[in-house]
Amino acid sequence: MSEVGSEQQPLRVAIIGSGPAGFYTVSNFLKHKDIHVEMDMYERLPTPFGLVRAGVAPDHQKYKTVTRAYNKSADNPAFRFFGNVAYGEHFKLADLQQYYHQIIFCSGASSDRNLDVPGEDLTGSHSATDFVAWYNGHPDCVDFKFDLGQESAAIIGLGNVAVDVARILCKTNDELKNTDMADYAIAALADSNIKNVYILGRRGPAQAAFTPPEIKEMGELEDTDVSISLDEATVDAASLEEMEAKGDKNTAKNVKIIRTLAETQPQGKGKQLNIRFLVSPTEIIGDENGNVTGIKVVKNEAYKDEDGSVRARATAETETIPVGLVFRSVGYRGVPLPEIPFNAAWGTIFNDAGRITNSDGAVQPGLYTAGWIKRGPTGVIGTNKTDAQETVNNMVEDLKAGKFNQPDEPAKEAAEAFIQSRQADLISYQDWAKIDASEVEKGLAADRPRVKYTDVKSMLDLLER
Repeated sequence: MSEVGSEQQPLRVAIIGSGPAGFYTVSNFLKHKDIHVEMDMYERLPTPFGLVRAGVAPDHQKYKTVTRAYNKSADNPAFRFFGNVAYGEHFKLADLQQYYHQIIFCSGASSDRNLDVPGEDLTGSHSATDFVAWYNGHPDCVDFKFDLGQESAAIIGLGNVAVDVARILCKTNDELKNTDMADYAIAALADSNIKNVYILGRRGPAQAAFTPPEIKEMGELEDTDVSISLDEATVDAASLEEMEAKGDKNTAKNVKIIRTLAETQPQGKGKQLNIRFLVSPTEIIGDENGNVTGIKVVKNEAYKDEDGSVRARATAETETIPVGLVFRSVGYRGVPLPEIPFNAAWGTIFNDAGRITNSDGAVQPGLYTAGWIKRGPTGVIGTNKTDAQETVNNMVEDLKAGKFNQPDEPAKEAAEAFIQSRQADLISYQDWAKIDASEVEKGLAADRPRVKYTDVKSMLDLLER
């Protein structure tokens, strides 16, 4: 009998999730020329690319060009895409184990962490992830409602997502209308009444998680003045010491840009973006009807902890900021998958360098993970490449050691027949290419990168299903 991984008996791999981690799993496997592998990627939506499609800001098209590399991987005959099919709904773990030697979960982190403060559930208090998915046209979020008739909004967090949300709220219709933002979101934001936007960060400028290009762009908005107090823009002594020790160039750039913005005089533009440092929300305040009317924050001070890190602690000073909308952006969080060991405290799958384990550390043969669901929501798109490389190298090592699942029906035709029996409206990569081409064609006619289909039925109708 031929060895698994040979031309006569290819290694069969199921990839759950089609975001960056999933596609980098494919490209990393293809680098192992000595192994014959057949990879089937499963995606709940008809469209691939995960947060590259539904998370990257519509006015940042350059970050989406990474999909060209993903398309190149998809062109390889060792790859197949099964879209519009969901793990836990159309099939279970035991089903996959009938057809694959190895299964890797790349399902990302699709929910937000909570603030855990009173009033978080009031009407007008939202997850930033929901808002991002809404304006990007995610099919699950097209019917979400955000009261853009309010004059003031607050975003809690100092990461790129918080900055993205603030920028989208502050941009004019002229700045948004030529993007690939969902049509309904462009229309809603064109009628927005929001004039004051607050970004509220628990720590200081030196600990901000956004990148220099993101914060620099805030000072270039067409109709928005940026306001930062010189006091909050000033880096404390402990943070200066930490900056010098680490020598992080991005932190130094952030601090310099923040200082420049703080020293820039307002120009009387129509909107104002207020960036606050060293403040933490303690309560979201509402009226008698349960609607958000403000957010109470406590002023923090930076201090050096016993471990040498710079942390923030509350003072006795508080203030209330009047806002009608609140978006929390304090970190993504993974969602448990059926039958897969999940670390609820971390929001990740239990794993050892990508090998899925039980909570006690025992390795589960043939099961792997990569991306945010493996390590947590850290890094940028490209970080998933090295992350997937680590897991794939361990998958190859396990293959050579004979540590893999023994499927009853490893033929690729058997897996396809099974999944078609579970989901008649299966979407292939060729189907996705038709959807993609239609979106781009509509975009060309409107001088936009693309005009997205935002519901599954429209996509299926295009394919005449």
